Amino acid sequence: MAPARLIGVKGRPDALAVGTVIWLASELMFFAALFAAYFNLRNATTAMAAPGEETMWQWGSSHFMQELFGINLPWFSLINTTILVLSSVTCQIGVYRAERGFVSRTGSILNPAKWGMREWYILTFVMGAVFLGGQAYEYALLVSEGFTLQTNAYTSAFFLATGFHGLHVLGGLLLFIFMLGRTYVARTFTHEQRVSAIVASYYWHFVDIVWIILFFVIYIVR
Repeated sequence: MAPARLIGVKGRPDALAVGTVIWLASELMFFAALFAAYFNLRNATTAMAAPGEETMWQWGSSHFMQELFGINLPWFSLINTTILVLSSVTCQIGVYRAERGFVSRTGSILNPAKWGMREWYILTFVMGAVFLGGQAYEYALLVSEGFTLQTNAYTSAFFLATGFHGLHVLGGLLLFIFMLGRTYVARTFTHEQRVSAIVASYYWHFVDIVWIILFFVIYIVR
């Protein structure tokens, strides 16, 4: 194996990391276009509503609300969002362990302080899968209420924006499987694998940040 793959080249940025950052910048432009279309559609349909009439956006966002503790909020989506946001924390701890060469745990599985990159990334994967399952459950619930892709412009915009994000989450989960699988197959944790672990965190943080914006725009702004 080439020495650069084992220990890297001092003073030279990794091509994979640089390429990923550039690619994520293009993905950011894609989601920016979705946000622009969303707000333009919202402004146009709201302007068409008669004075005092419930707008399409108010009707749509009302499907997300639940009352808990006497407070009306999109509680289910808020909890699901919290899980995804916390997964960025576990992912970053995994990066911290990877950077120091701690691939697997050095103590009991019940002692997170001794966990390595694998354990933290597996936990991140589970939290991401829970979020994706929660989104699928929400979709099923909305469809049962007549909130479908074909219902109106609002529902189409909702499923388009959240659906594309869901595909990105799924892509992140597949990336974790691939990256973790390499650590089990390879005999040595190389510089190349370390960079892959860091790049996976770039992608996952990007997915989380995009969702925070989506959550605020769709679930909070009415």
